[in-house]
Amino acid sequence: MLIRIGREMLNDTLAGIGAHEKSLPVFRNKSVIEPLKLFKVRTPAANIIKQEMLAAGGDAVTPAGSVACTDNYIDILLLGSRKHYSALLKKLDQMPFFGMDKIREELEDILTPKIPVTALRDGRKLTYEKMRIMGILNITPDSFYTGSRIETANDAVCTAGQMLADGADILDIGGESTRPGSMGIDAAEEEKRVLPVLCAIRKAYPEAVLSIDTFRASTAKTALDAGADIINDVSAMEADNAMVDLVVESGAPVILMHMRGTPETMQQNCCYKNVVEEVVRCLVERAQLLHGRGVGKDKIILDPGIGFAKTVEQNLLLMRDLSVFAGLGYPVMLAASRKSVIGKVLGDMPAEERLEGTIAASCQAVFAGVNIVRVHDVKENVRAIRMLEAILCPRHI
Repeated sequence: MLIRIGREMLNDTLAGIGAHEKSLPVFRNKSVIEPLKLFKVRTPAANIIKQEMLAAGGDAVTPAGSVACTDNYIDILLLGSRKHYSALLKKLDQMPFFGMDKIREELEDILTPKIPVTALRDGRKLTYEKMRIMGILNITPDSFYTGSRIETANDAVCTAGQMLADGADILDIGGESTRPGSMGIDAAEEEKRVLPVLCAIRKAYPEAVLSIDTFRASTAKTALDAGADIINDVSAMEADNAMVDLVVESGAPVILMHMRGTPETMQQNCCYKNVVEEVVRCLVERAQLLHGRGVGKDKIILDPGIGFAKTVEQNLLLMRDLSVFAGLGYPVMLAASRKSVIGKVLGDMPAEERLEGTIAASCQAVFAGVNIVRVHDVKENVRAIRMLEAILCPRHI
């Protein structure tokens, strides 16, 4: 009899063979090929890296004709196990030329990932040993999902209490719809909607972690002063330049979401050569802007922006490849709850009938190593996610 050993079975299978305990890490490092893509590598460096990977027993995919160095910079795909990459890193230690010292730093960083954490302004920390759930509180009359619309502060407090009881770790309060084609409101109207709600929830649930969903620095600052903990900016600080200064000065964590244009125009901006790589590059650039001002990774959360300037296929590709975002070293959030991509995939289902599709997306987020899901239906998503986490790590329940 012969069976295929899945990645989840590998540790148990290695231990069950009966090999010496100290040899198990050696075998683990040989067991799984991890493809890694390097961008804009100087062509001589790429050729050297390919030869070193081959010498170590791995490989690297380079463009046809790269040996002739007709292009100054190329992208390369590394194909190796941890054993192969360990050998490559040792070689790169001896090669501080053609930019290979920087490549070595990036390789070492991605191969030794740290468990992400989010540091709140008051000293509390969000850790991610399990998936965190963000409950959506829409203080808007025109949210795309009518079941999520909240009209009064009292209703918001009741809904918030139920979400917290159902397992929400964060509550996201927003006063302006950003659905495709939506028309904006002014800052005064936005603050009029969200501030009474935020203050009421903070008073009722002083330990709750509250997020303000806004792209305006003025609204975000007012919300922070009223007790918000996190800024959730759908424009990744593009819409309001003052947001960068606010994040730096306030010490509040910020969620950077990918979007092009505005909610009114974004669906006219869906042209990508490679949607996953371009979204990753954009979010990393926005994060690096903050790093340049002294903001650490523990203050930044990334969101690929499902439904924002993307087609159905592009949204599905982003959800399929969420592990790429999870490998960047930042906490990552998926916000796909009841969105139109789910309705279209399932046969033009209205928002009211997209719960099962939302749960499927949340489960994919677990598989991919995502840290937060933003959802309308907390209880149902929590139950599905916790069950899947138990299946994947049965010894940790």
